Amino acid sequence: MDFLRPASWEEALAAKAAHPSAVPIAGGTDVMVEINFDRRRPDVLLDLNRVAELYEWEVGDTGKGTVRLGASVPYTRIMEHLRPQLPGLALAAHTVGSPQIRNRGSVGGNLGAASPAGDAHPALLAAGAEVEAVSVRGTRMIPVEEFYTGVKRNALAPDELIRAVHIESADGPQQFSKVGTRNAMVIAVCAFGLALHPATRTVRTGIGSAAPTPIRATTAEEFLNAALEEGGFWDNGRIITPSVARQFAELVAACASPIDDVRGSAAYRRHALTVMARRTLGWTWDEYRGGARGGKEGPRCA
Repeated sequence: MDFLRPASWEEALAAKAAHPSAVPIAGGTDVMVEINFDRRRPDVLLDLNRVAELYEWEVGDTGKGTVRLGASVPYTRIMEHLRPQLPGLALAAHTVGSPQIRNRGSVGGNLGAASPAGDAHPALLAAGAEVEAVSVRGTRMIPVEEFYTGVKRNALAPDELIRAVHIESADGPQQFSKVGTRNAMVIAVCAFGLALHPATRTVRTGIGSAAPTPIRATTAEEFLNAALEEGGFWDNGRIITPSVARQFAELVAACASPIDDVRGSAAYRRHALTVMARRTLGWTWDEYRGGARGGKEGPRCA
């Protein structure tokens, strides 16, 4: 196994172009586990730890606008510094592994692994993130819902690396909920993210660990967007009726295509998604209406 350690972004791109099969590594929380258990034996490892700009982030001058999150920014930094702009992602970050894993793991690594159970994916889908993919040939922006192409497969070309993730600062409440076999250091049985976007009067969702790839529940979004608009809920701030919340939750579960595995059955995953969708809708709408609950609290257990 060859080990490449570029000192700059330009060197990293050149190395990836010369060795398209090279596996990038920064935090190593996913790749090293696979190597240690002999599940993966890449010919070339591309160590990105010396590429300083991957650990940087930028926020608009007013603290709003688009957040440009370097691919190697660890979850701990998101929790500490970006909670106001990225509340859903900060909540998801709380559920990632242990403090040691959160100090090393990153959103870029989660995206590169493209596991259906990655904790960052539902929040990124709900927020409408874009992935900045770069090669020596140039840069392209990939909407996050188009980034996942299969189980642990993504839309990156062989010579591309993730440089950053671009996420609009939250203009409304966001929530994240995860079900696991225990409360901490666990892979999700299923997960759900929800974000309200009052500026566009839309709702976005993200489902994790309940389909071959992370997905949005687009049918449920369309239903809820129409119901909120027709009922004037964005303007009058009324409580969402139980029938609307129930139908939304059922549509979320219907959008999933879970399987039976060692962590849970397909039936349980659908049931859990129904519960999580209904509860996260209640939490986010409470905050939108001016209630005390919402994105400033810790992650929810459904």
